[in-house]
Amino acid sequence: MNKTVIVTGAASGIGYACAKLLSQRGSKVVGLDVQRKKLEKHFRNLDNAIGLCGDVSLDLDCINAVKSAVENFGGLDGLIHCGAAHSSARWDELDPNDMNRILEINVTGSFLIARACANHMKKNKSGSIVLTTSASVLFGVTGGNGQGGPAYVSSKGAVIGLMRSMARALGPDGIRVNAVSPGITDTPMVASYTKEQKTAMRERFPLRRFAKPKEIAEGAIFLISDKASFMTGENMHINGGSNFGG
Repeated sequence: MNKTVIVTGAASGIGYACAKLLSQRGSKVVGLDVQRKKLEKHFRNLDNAIGLCGDVSLDLDCINAVKSAVENFGGLDGLIHCGAAHSSARWDELDPNDMNRILEINVTGSFLIARACANHMKKNKSGSIVLTTSASVLFGVTGGNGQGGPAYVSSKGAVIGLMRSMARALGPDGIRVNAVSPGITDTPMVASYTKEQKTAMRERFPLRRFAKPKEIAEGAIFLISDKASFMTGENMHINGGSNFGG
C-alpha cells in the first residue's frame, strides 16, 4: 500500500503496530508521540518512516506533523490516530483537573490532529482519517485496578461523536472518517490489571484471549486503504466478541 500516513501514539502498542505494518507494506510513515526515546528506538529500524516527538493536544504539534509528511514524503493520504491518555480513577476519586486533562488529550487532541490532516487533504479532495475509541464505551466501565474510569470512557464516547460529525462535514471533500473500537489489547495500558482481572476478562470473550496490537492495526489499516473506499462514519468493533456480554 503506497500511501503517506501519520500515525499517532506510534511509540508503543497499537500505534507502533500500525507504523510497523505500514512501513513493511511500502507506505511512508510519520509517527507522532510524546515518548521521544521509545519513538527513536522503534523508528530506527523502519523504512521510509520518521519519528516526531509531539503532543496531539497542542495545535502546533499537529500542524507540524502534517508539515513533516508533506516536506519529507510529498503529501498526506491518511491518519491513524492512536495517541491517548488513560485514567483509572473512579467517579468519586476523579479530580476535575484530571478529568479535563483526559478530555484535552483524547477529545481535543483527536479533533486537532484530524483537523490538521483534513486541511491538507481538502486540497487534493481525498484522504482517510481513522480515530480510536474503545469497547469500554459499550460497557460503561467504572474504573479501578487499571480499568478505564469515567474520564477515559467519556472521552472515548466523545470520539465517536466527533468521528461522525467530521465524516459528514468532510465527505463532500472526498475525505473519509472512521474509527476503530478495540477490545482489551495486550499493550502497556493493561499492565496494571491484576491476574484475577485478566482471567475474568478473558472468560468474557468468546475467543478467550486479548487482542494482539497487530490485530487492531490490521483493522485501522484496512479503513485507510482503498478497499474501504465507500466506508465513512463507521465504528469498527474489534473486540473478540466481548460485546456479547457475559
